Amino acid sequence: MSTDPYLSVKALTKYIKKKFDADPHLRDVYVKGELSNVKIHTSGHIYFTLKDNAARLPAVMFAANARSVKFKPESGMTVLIRGDVTVYEASGQYQLYAQSMQSDGIGDYYLAFEQLKEKLAKEGLFNAAHKKRFPRFPKKIAVITAQTGAAVRDIIITLNRRYPLAKVVLYPTLVQGTGAAPSIVKSIQTANKGDYDVMIVGRGGGSIEDLWAFNEESVARAIFESRIPVISAIGHETDTTIADFVSDLRAATPTAAAELAVPSKTELLDRVLSYQSGMYRTIANVISKDKAALNRLTSSFPLAYPDRLYRPFIERIERATESLQRETVQQLNRSKERYSNLNNQLQSRVPLKRIKQSEMDIDNLSRRLNQGMDRSLRNNSQQLGSAMRTLDALSPLKIMDRGYSIPYKNGEVVKSISQVAKGDQIAISMTDGTVNATVEDTIPTSKGDS
Repeated sequence: MSTDPYLSVKALTKYIKKKFDADPHLRDVYVKGELSNVKIHTSGHIYFTLKDNAARLPAVMFAANARSVKFKPESGMTVLIRGDVTVYEASGQYQLYAQSMQSDGIGDYYLAFEQLKEKLAKEGLFNAAHKKRFPRFPKKIAVITAQTGAAVRDIIITLNRRYPLAKVVLYPTLVQGTGAAPSIVKSIQTANKGDYDVMIVGRGGGSIEDLWAFNEESVARAIFESRIPVISAIGHETDTTIADFVSDLRAATPTAAAELAVPSKTELLDRVLSYQSGMYRTIANVISKDKAALNRLTSSFPLAYPDRLYRPFIERIERATESLQRETVQQLNRSKERYSNLNNQLQSRVPLKRIKQSEMDIDNLSRRLNQGMDRSLRNNSQQLGSAMRTLDALSPLKIMDRGYSIPYKNGEVVKSISQVAKGDQIAISMTDGTVNATVEDTIPTSKGDS
């Protein structure tokens, strides 16, 4: 037998747990407190701390029990919890295992309703921009509701009474109980595979628990994703569900949904008769106006004396005909006169006559050309002799023959003594040659010398 007085941590913890489990007061406890550190695991378990002003109690609610909670637990909520208290051996701490949870001061269903409503509103599922338009004259209508009951009866009777042209197809659906939400979703998705123009989703009245399937998120999203316009008709006028907010149109009752879905054949017939009466009145007015216009025309002056309408045109045609005849004769005379002139011109321009005339003209021109050339030659000879005599008289050689000479300095003619100085070399050109000389002195001519 062991005499060691020390216990292991495990043994002590197990002993304490047995004490907790053996206490009947801890097997079924009712606790009120504020939620803190709420964590919802992907498995569905909810871990949280329940606290008040003086103490804190760790707690857990497993998925099997959490599914019965209608609202989403959030930190800061005050709740009423029923459960049991025991020790969690792995951590050595005691904790509350919640079996049920209710909100304190507000109903679970109402809280869950407001939470989901706020969530979907933030996502935009209620926005008017997403609402689909309804056809004016639907051909096929899908009805999502229970196979029996007042709702389906009221819908079908109203549709057949108001608009028997539409084909109505019922999709029997669970609208109450545990499997209601999946059944509604399945019916909506199945109907969307068909060629329906309108869908009515609804049921009769009941408690909030009876209508709760239409507050489920899955149903709301199925309605939002429907390509067919949806009319919700759930409960009575005072009942409002999440499905009503998501639907494209809400009806106060199933009967009202049927009235919104289709037009009234009586109203359509009255409208057709009204259009018919209006059309008859319009046609009668048009005929009356046309008759009055016809009477005015038949009694008018032009129709009473039709010959006077075309009499001025006959006179104009006669005057135009006479003018045309006169103009034709004048044009013919002008053409004859022009022809005669052209013929005379042609006769005067016969080739033989023109050739003889041209020969005479050539002889005259040749004679005149020879005479002109003789006169021009004589005149040019005389002018040439006169110019040669003048040129000879002005030639420097002639001047030098009379004893004159021309001095040059550096190839330029020396015209003044200012161009040379003593010692300059100059060249003196004479009739028979050139003399190179050196300037000894320059003697200016006095003003009295001539």
